[in-house]
Order: sequence, then C-alpha cells, then structure tokens
Amino acid sequence: MENETKTSSSKISAYIHIPFCEHICYYCDFNKVFIEGQPVDTYIEKMLLEIELLKKNYPSQDTKTIYIGGGTPTSLSVKQLDYLLKGVRERLPFDESNEFTVEANPGDLTQEKLQVMKNYGVNRLSMGVQTFDNQLLKKIGRKHTAEDVYQTMNFLEKEDFQNVSIDLIYALPGQTLESFRDTLTRALALDLPHYSLYSLILENKTMFMNWVRQGRLELPDQETESQMFEETIEAMELAGRHQYEVSNFALPEKESQHNLIYWNNEQYYGIGAGASGYLGQTRYKNHGPIKHYLNPLEIGELPVVETEELSQKNQMEEEMFLGLRKKVGVSTEVFYKKYQIELQSVYGKVLKELQDDNLIIEENGFVKLTKKGLFIGNQVFEKFLLS
Repeated sequence: MENETKTSSSKISAYIHIPFCEHICYYCDFNKVFIEGQPVDTYIEKMLLEIELLKKNYPSQDTKTIYIGGGTPTSLSVKQLDYLLKGVRERLPFDESNEFTVEANPGDLTQEKLQVMKNYGVNRLSMGVQTFDNQLLKKIGRKHTAEDVYQTMNFLEKEDFQNVSIDLIYALPGQTLESFRDTLTRALALDLPHYSLYSLILENKTMFMNWVRQGRLELPDQETESQMFEETIEAMELAGRHQYEVSNFALPEKESQHNLIYWNNEQYYGIGAGASGYLGQTRYKNHGPIKHYLNPLEIGELPVVETEELSQKNQMEEEMFLGLRKKVGVSTEVFYKKYQIELQSVYGKVLKELQDDNLIIEENGFVKLTKKGLFIGNQVFEKFLLS
C-alpha cells in the first residue's frame, strides 16, 4: 500500500489494536498474546509510526471515530496508556465531540487509567462482561467476577463517566435459560446507554473448539439460542433500548458511531498487529504476529500482509450484507449516490425472492430485514454474495 496514490477524505475513522492480554479466554480468536515479556513500548511506538505512514497515503481532515480495542487495552500500564493516547491525539485530527471508545475489562480499570483516558478525550467505554454467572465466567476462562463488574460500575459512576457499553455472550456452554435471564435482568438494572449481545461462535484454534471436538463441551441447542435472542429483543425494547443492529441495542442517540462506520461501509484506518482497514477501494490486513508486524515498520514500511482491491460489484455486495445488519437497513438513495446505479436494477431478482420468503421488506426508501429475516440474517446476507 506504500505506492498508493494519495487520496484525501474529509473523515476517516480509526481502529487501533492492542494485542496484549493478562489472560486468554477460552473462546477468543482475536489476535492476542500474553503481555508478559512482550515489547509493549516498542509496539506502541511503531503503531504511532504506522499512523503517520497511513496518513501520508490517505490524509484526513477529521477522524470521525476512534476505537481502541484488543486484546485488552486496559492491560497497558498508566504510563504506556498515556504515551499511546498522547501519540494518537497528536497524529489524528479529532474533534472532542466525536466518539472515542476504549475497550476495558471489569477489574482492570483503575482511577488513574480512567483519568488518563479522560485527559485525552476518551468519551466512551466498552466493557466485556459476557455473563453475570460466576460459574460460567470461570468456565469460559474470564478472570473477572460479577462483583468486579459492580465495583467497576460504582467507580465509573463516582467519576461521572456515563457513556458505557457492555458486551454479553449468550448460548454459552452449560448456560440455561434461567441463568441467561438473570444476566439480562442484571445487565439492564445497570441502566446503561448501550448493550451488545452476541451468541457464542465457535472459532477454529480456540480451546472451546477443541473441547467441542473432544466431546467435553455441550452448547445450548438452536431452539434455546433462538429463545435467548428473542427474549433479549423483548427485554431491551421494554427497557427503551432499541435494536439498531442485529446484536446491538441503545438509547436514542447512544448508538455506537464507530460500529456504524463498518455497517455503513465507510473508510477507516486499521492500526496495529492483525488489524484490518478499508481505504479508497482497498481492504487490507496487517501482519498478526508481533515480530512480523514490527519488522516492516523498523524500515519505515507499512506492515500490510494482504490487500484486496474491491471492484464495484464487491463494494455493492458489502454495502448490502453490512448494511442489512442495521435495523433501518440499506437506503436506496445512498446506494444510488455511492454507485450511480439503482439498487433494484442490480439486485431486483434477489430482492424479489427474499420478499416472497418474507425475509426482507422495502419501505420508505429502505430495504431491511423482517423479524423472520433477523433470526437467519447470515442466510439472507449470503444471497447478495451469490447473485
């Protein structure tokens, strides 16, 4: 990507990956390593260089959203966090009214770390809670407890930090409907502006996948999983958190602006080991292993391991399968503005099939999933890849 022609965009978002963890969860397949003995300071320094190199090729007048994820960003020391955030703010143009999210683990966040975040304009936290059932937390390899979640929430309240989202996972091994309902009730009792709920997906090379293959792990059946999803939607609606994307629920105007960048198929820098980005017509992915990520940066080159130039057809496919994840769906007007072609003339046949099966509807200039379509979203999205 070093030889790309320079293009300028008024707004490019940024995803920044911190691959370090103090503990590896059994279900996780994200790019991560134990923090002990890792070259953390060098990694941060080189990541800041990566931002500079990316900006040369793709200048941006404003950074619409910044999201620091992992791994575990809060596994960094106060000093490292300060160095990282200071460097990011010096290199990325950013208006403090924009969304700046950092992922945090319950129990890892200290007053000092939060203070550093607030100093540099971090205005949203995303916390991986997963479940309030301590036995299940242990079973999935999380090191925090439900009590840690409450302590962290109390401390955030004292610090008047309110824009907090929590992630929960359902259909966990051995999770009953009763246990899940308890988690849902406890989560909503926290009265947070945003919740993300994902069903457990078994990924290759995770301990969970190995255990399932060995018959050591039993997951809830499909019917129970669907009921958990249905009860989530009902409970969230009752609590005034509207479902704005398949797995995400929020109070009005508290939707994750960063995640909407992905679903709206907009541009973003992917910074750090294993991070993916989308710039111009190029999707790219960085080297995952830390040494492989650092090597090109040592000689001032971008650490990209693979790129994909998207044809207009690819871009339109992505527009559909990403955009349909949103409850409002895909705007026919936006589609036309982006691609200078009517959505109907590209996907008329597929849209008719899906409408006949009551999986999507077209209304008020938007194509969106029906309730039935929502439950089998992936099957609907695939239709646009095959057309």
